[in-house]
Amino acid sequence: MILVDADACPVKDEAIRVALRHKVLIVFVANQGLRLPDHPLIKMLVVTDGFDAADDAIVEASAQGRLVITSDILLAERALQKGADVMDPKGRAFTKDSIGAQIATRAIMADLRAGLDGQGVGGQKPFGKADRSAFLNALENAVRRL
Repeated sequence: MILVDADACPVKDEAIRVALRHKVLIVFVANQGLRLPDHPLIKMLVVTDGFDAADDAIVEASAQGRLVITSDILLAERALQKGADVMDPKGRAFTKDSIGAQIATRAIMADLRAGLDGQGVGGQKPFGKADRSAFLNALENAVRRL
């Protein structure tokens, strides 16, 4: 099963394509409905507007043998603790060995932005064609492995 943190996920179509090719259930989790193809392997789980409701639903469904797609580092940590494999929309894996450093970097960047009122601190580069390609390759490999 593939679980997608669907709010602002730029690779929904690519994830669907890989899931269907491998006949794997894909579940999009968000606090509002999305337009998705009508297919028995594509599901939409709409959660309440509560704080972290989508994250909580994804963590609840996370388990060994499942793949979570998210750019949320704290959600990635929670899903890893449940045994799931986790990757971001650029195809980068979150692992038990790397998550601590990724959380620390996130905290440092948040502190820098807060201290400088966001002035002079760049964010992530825009999502591009190379990112989409890296994601497709990583997802294909992850689905085959699982």
